[in-house]
Amino acid sequence: MKALVFHGPGKRSWDEVPDPKLQDPGDAVIRVDAVTICGTDLHILKGDVPAVEPGRILGHEAVGTVQEVGPSVTTVRPGDRVLISCITACGRCRFCRESAYGQCLGGGGWILGHRIDGVQAGYVRVPFADTSVHPLPQEVGDEAALMLADILPTAYEVGVLGGRVTPGDVVAVVGAGPIGLAAILTARLFAPSRIIAIDPSGARREAARRQGAHIALAPGENPEGRVRELTEGLGADVAIEAVGLPGTFELCTRLIRPGGRVANVGVHGGPATLHLEELWIRNVTLTTGLVDTHSTPTLLRMLAAGQLDVSGFTTHRFPLGRMEEAYEVFEQASKTGALKVALSRT
Repeated sequence: MKALVFHGPGKRSWDEVPDPKLQDPGDAVIRVDAVTICGTDLHILKGDVPAVEPGRILGHEAVGTVQEVGPSVTTVRPGDRVLISCITACGRCRFCRESAYGQCLGGGGWILGHRIDGVQAGYVRVPFADTSVHPLPQEVGDEAALMLADILPTAYEVGVLGGRVTPGDVVAVVGAGPIGLAAILTARLFAPSRIIAIDPSGARREAARRQGAHIALAPGENPEGRVRELTEGLGADVAIEAVGLPGTFELCTRLIRPGGRVANVGVHGGPATLHLEELWIRNVTLTTGLVDTHSTPTLLRMLAAGQLDVSGFTTHRFPLGRMEEAYEVFEQASKTGALKVALSRT
């Protein structure tokens, strides 16, 4: 089969590789029908995730059809159409029993495209298939389902739930890429009074407005001052960091009111300064996290019921064989306007 292979920082190629095979009784081999690229994949290519070794097939967001299952798999069978979660769960360890699947101690967690071969390929082996894939209802299309592999549960769990968004809150979302837009979409479920998006890209600010942001600002438009104008000088109740840069993290800590919450979702490839000398006296709460995907079944039901509209996330579409071109478009998002790219087998 063909697959997108990481060959070290800055190096990747669309290579011929062996088809995956079952290795453990709980495995499933799944044909990849649709797949996308994540900002985390770009972090890997920059060298920000040293655990990823050269030779690894990248990718952790896909929809596919089950081809073969191990003898202990009971919840899916060959022919089933499934969502492949970005997080794999053994289902038995302490953290899995607490629904903290991202911290799985039994061989799961974020492993696809990280510690084992991922989904940017013709086929993929998924361990712990019973607890790591989700059968898809007929009314949910492949492209829509892709948004539930990572960005929707990540933004919802790490950003919105981590930031404890409540009705009437003022929420600032720093970064209006796919994760930031997903945070805006899912924050709306809690009826905040204002959602303020901050991003340097005009196209992404417009996308933020379409997803429900009341105000979209460029960094040069004095976001700190504008947020205070809207909050009687206090600041936002919640700031969601959706970029992964020191400057955007520090901006979030300046945007919030005393007693406010900063939910860091972005993947940071280097250190950021935490100004505890300013924050400690303001009763600020800071949360971080890797998604657990415990919300995926709920989000999937909402998507099937028409309660979540993810149609605006995918901006570019390619056949699977044009993976390299899709990467180039996604990497140059400031020029191409790309949000999510979708690659399909047909």
